[in-house]
Amino acid sequence: MSDRSFSLFGARRASFSLLALATLALTTYPVHKTIAQTVSPSTTVNTSGYIWKNVSIGGGGYVTGIYPHPTEQDLAYIRTDIGGFYRWDFSTKRWIPLTDFFGLNKSNYYGGEALAVDPKNAKVLYIAVGKYSGGWAGLGTILKSTDKGKTWRKLNIDLLMGGNEIKRSIGERLAVNPFDTQTIFFGSRVDGLWKSVNGGETWNKVRSFPGKPSANVGIAGILFSTQKSGLMYANAYGDGIYTSIDAGQTWSRIAGSPSQANRMVLDKKGGLYVTHTLGVSKYVNGTWSNITPNKTTTIAFNAISINPKDSNHILISYEQASQSNNGAKVLESTNGGLTWQPKRHILNSQVPWWSTSYFGAATSAIEFDPKVSGRVWLTDWYGIWQTMNINAQEPVWSNYETGHEQVVSFALASPPKGSQLLSGVADVDGFNHSQNLNAYPEGRLGGKIGPWFQDTYSIAYSESDPLRMVRVGGNRWNNTYTGVTSTDGGQTWKQFASFPRNTIPLRVAMSAIYPSLFVTITSEGQPIRTTNGGVSWSGVVGLPNGPKAPWYWGQPLAADKVNGYSFYYYQSGKFYRSINGGASFNLVNSSLPSEGWSTVKTVPGVNSEVWVSLNWQGLYRSTDGGTKFAKIPGVERAYLFAFGKPQQGSKIPALYLYGKISYMGDGIFRSLDMGKTWKNISDPLNPIGNEPNVMEASNQKFGLVFIGTNGKGIYYGTPY
Repeated sequence: MSDRSFSLFGARRASFSLLALATLALTTYPVHKTIAQTVSPSTTVNTSGYIWKNVSIGGGGYVTGIYPHPTEQDLAYIRTDIGGFYRWDFSTKRWIPLTDFFGLNKSNYYGGEALAVDPKNAKVLYIAVGKYSGGWAGLGTILKSTDKGKTWRKLNIDLLMGGNEIKRSIGERLAVNPFDTQTIFFGSRVDGLWKSVNGGETWNKVRSFPGKPSANVGIAGILFSTQKSGLMYANAYGDGIYTSIDAGQTWSRIAGSPSQANRMVLDKKGGLYVTHTLGVSKYVNGTWSNITPNKTTTIAFNAISINPKDSNHILISYEQASQSNNGAKVLESTNGGLTWQPKRHILNSQVPWWSTSYFGAATSAIEFDPKVSGRVWLTDWYGIWQTMNINAQEPVWSNYETGHEQVVSFALASPPKGSQLLSGVADVDGFNHSQNLNAYPEGRLGGKIGPWFQDTYSIAYSESDPLRMVRVGGNRWNNTYTGVTSTDGGQTWKQFASFPRNTIPLRVAMSAIYPSLFVTITSEGQPIRTTNGGVSWSGVVGLPNGPKAPWYWGQPLAADKVNGYSFYYYQSGKFYRSINGGASFNLVNSSLPSEGWSTVKTVPGVNSEVWVSLNWQGLYRSTDGGTKFAKIPGVERAYLFAFGKPQQGSKIPALYLYGKISYMGDGIFRSLDMGKTWKNISDPLNPIGNEPNVMEASNQKFGLVFIGTNGKGIYYGTPY
């Protein structure tokens, strides 16, 4: 995707810094070191009594690469910007997650920077992992598998990586020499070119590489010739394309090469094709030629593939999601790029809520299948497509999303009546999941008639009438924000009659007994309230300005579950309470620790009981509306928490915690006695470690709990 992806679609959790990271001094690894670390999925049996699965949504995130294996039929992999890596299971037509075993302390590893297969050994593959190149995120690394991704070893290389950063859809940065598969090259974003000559066991920086790429993109592509031993290319983005004829010992810049190349591919005759910000170019026998379709266009292209059985047959697609050519997203040439034709299509979408416009939106990769004639893969902003007959006049493309869940969640709601779950997410609005968590939603939260949001930031319901709901959100792409209300449990929505301009509503809380009364905190502004369901608004007195939107994950605002006039708010160690319907708040407690990662929740059926989680500062309970708090013993970390339906025969709500309990370690826990004792309900094979950012529990079914993540969709846990 182009640089504009951050404003057009949002960069998911785009809070990283794009400073000149290339100046950072990183450790090099001399050849004599042979340290490697096993990071394979644990073989521990799940004895927690819980099963954890993804709520079925259907993709929804950027798939930045597709890799059909050159020698084994039906074997393919994908990489994603923030959701890890997957292997295609041909027999079940589903994607198998390969990196879900990473815990919260390795959440950065869910970023997919690169992938490379061993062309001679189908069991061997390598992945470069790391979401962000900002120092705060930690270093990324390269992992190796010798069993098609079932288990992994961490290799002895740690570098800053940015799987969710600028130009993440171009590549490929990681490549295996087809003539000597022990030799591997990796093009780093900020620290140059790296090489291993022993299957990744040790790495050296290639100091002879003279390229000077853009600081935050770096060496964006490595390409080996499969026809001529020693011939390879490197894309130093912002500088140009370099070539080597001695397998990377020496390099020279190709004169006239595009300075901002996206992808490179070779035909069997040695012709080099390059997509770039100005179009498409071809390099043959030392000469560049411009083969851009409609050469007067300013459209940038990215994805490109050459038919392995016919070098004249080429497919390309646009870098920019907003562009098309008479309805086509793919262009085809059958004469080596001399002329191009729009390749029309028929869509066979298997995800009901996907719009037809999603196909080819910001296409990242298109690949001819090397083993099955006519089969082509395509990946884009929302998922994965496949056609079995690209040679048809209008190929039928089907999207395959089973197993691939990648949305970023902002909000979850599980009311005691109506739908079992509603979700608010980034980029695709959110969903009403009704009662079937294993079926794709029929539509986004806006239904068939809208209104729709790009992001839904918060969802709330009235405790006494849970079919009455409110949600807030808006569109980053055109900077418009508002909210909507529902009287039927989120089946249909009505937009607010008014909302203050230039105001981003971050979180909303609805009165327990007056559904037309709700309070909203806003991005870096004064909180506001309405008493008439959004017809008019007034400022809230006594609260500080809200946090900065949109990439904020705290839940600092809550309404009392019994008293319709009481609302609660936490910020920076201070706890506020309103007893007049949110018109004004008073500071009632200054004894809590100051913590940016916080959640405030109230207890169903209990007046004035409010709990606050403060990450490593622990979990706190108040039974008097926040005047006094008591810390829950044994909770060393309260990252997320939620209340759910009591077990049969009890009136005490089930309490769920994502965090750490003394003598029990890290995990997901349940308490049936308000935190006196705990049971670990984690699955050691799937710790749900990809930056979980919201947790709710069912108020309809005991034991059912939900966790929303920052790139792996939404999980639900049920007892077995």
